[in-house]
Amino acid sequence: MTFSLAHLTDPHLPLPGRMPPLFHLRPKQELALLSWRRKRRLISTTVPLEALLADLEAQAPDHLAVTGDLVNLAAPAEMAAARCWLERLGEPDRVSVVPGNHDCTVPAPWPDGIGQWEPWMRGDADPGPGAAPRFPFLRRRGPLALICLSSAVPTPLFLASGRVGPQQLLQAGAWLQQTARDGLFRVVLIHHPPVIGEGGRRKALRDRSGLAGLLRRHGAELVLHGHHHVSRLAFLPGPAGPIPVIGLPSASAGLARPELARWHLHGVERDGAGWRLTTTARRYDPSSGQFRAAGSWTLRIDSAGPAGPGQ
Repeated sequence: MTFSLAHLTDPHLPLPGRMPPLFHLRPKQELALLSWRRKRRLISTTVPLEALLADLEAQAPDHLAVTGDLVNLAAPAEMAAARCWLERLGEPDRVSVVPGNHDCTVPAPWPDGIGQWEPWMRGDADPGPGAAPRFPFLRRRGPLALICLSSAVPTPLFLASGRVGPQQLLQAGAWLQQTARDGLFRVVLIHHPPVIGEGGRRKALRDRSGLAGLLRRHGAELVLHGHHHVSRLAFLPGPAGPIPVIGLPSASAGLARPELARWHLHGVERDGAGWRLTTTARRYDPSSGQFRAAGSWTLRIDSAGPAGPGQ
């Protein structure tokens, strides 16, 4: 049987009406607000987001993954509005979320910040509500093991870089080994990609070499990320072959700056001793106000690694 995983990222939800005055914001938030007013508000709008929710309901994936940047400034009102949006997206056991750099623009107490999204960021073995934050977290869904990392850390002005840290890497390595022994399809979720992309070091994952080394030693079947707002298929070395690393544009982009909104539907099924990963792209069409199919490809992943894209 095929298990379907939807991936979307960087929705940058429009600012709610009850935002604090500019003089109540910190410098990094002020800069983000100016960026929103100057350009992002024209790109990220509610129209593609409503179409996205309708398309997800129509496609009915088994699980959804959201790889960060739900908000823009990380103001408390934004975090609360994003929780309401997550409630519309799906029940916490059907939606897995990792935070992005905009979600942690400035340091914030757990209950006022991303802790408001805690039900969607709770591992299967984690304590219940109110417990201290825990990254990474592990979820098993069907044949998938979702290993969810946080690369979101507050950074100085004009930087949008991320960091995982040694403790997360250590735990992720243990889970990669364990879930490989259990015969699961291992999906790593992270906001910042473990490869250099647009923006260079200013926007990069600072310890990407550590994560890439971990994947080279222990392997994974798939890495999903966001951050750069562009479609990208790359590969990292694994212990027996290349590991696909897939990124997406913003899920709310109604203008092609740099790309229109897109999400991916990944179908995972057994293929002999390995796996077959079929990815279908769903792209926003401004003329119709709907998401439409925009191509698909297949990767065959076995002990020798992915065989390469095919139709």
